[in-house]
Amino acid sequence: MLRAEKQVNLAAIKDRFDRMTSAVFVDYTGLDVRAVTKLRDQLRAADVEYKVVKNKITKLAIQDKPYAGAVLPTLRGMVAIAWSYEDPSAAAKIFKEFVKVNDKLKIKAGVVEGRTLDAQGVVDQLATMPGKNEIRAQLLCTLQAPAQQFVQQLNAVAQNFVYLLKAKETQED
Repeated sequence: MLRAEKQVNLAAIKDRFDRMTSAVFVDYTGLDVRAVTKLRDQLRAADVEYKVVKNKITKLAIQDKPYAGAVLPTLRGMVAIAWSYEDPSAAAKIFKEFVKVNDKLKIKAGVVEGRTLDAQGVVDQLATMPGKNEIRAQLLCTLQAPAQQFVQQLNAVAQNFVYLLKAKETQED
């Protein structure tokens, strides 16, 4: 690779780290082509960018980041990186499920909003975070709750009046 091509590649990797909400580093040693293709398809469907990057380029791309010290020791062997730009937990969730089926994939580390996680932290914390759509659903429920309670309160008066009439009717019999 020419020096100019290396500079362009380095700039692209730096840009990915600048734009990401999370990144997960994995060791893909031993995975066959079919498994990697399936994994890439799942990641692509979740809008996660997955790329195998040379460790030296990754080291240069993150050397000025606050999480570089914790991530650099994990950059040994065959390492791929999955960047999430919208949903921080998307890649971690996919990797967590994939590891259950194919134990050759090893999660090495993760970075979320500048904070580093070890492999267990990625599985326990990042993969269990609610996704973007789950958070939207929770927000929608929270916003709808006061309106639902208000409607229930309005209906309660009429409903109680009907119960009173029914009680009077059965009392007269």
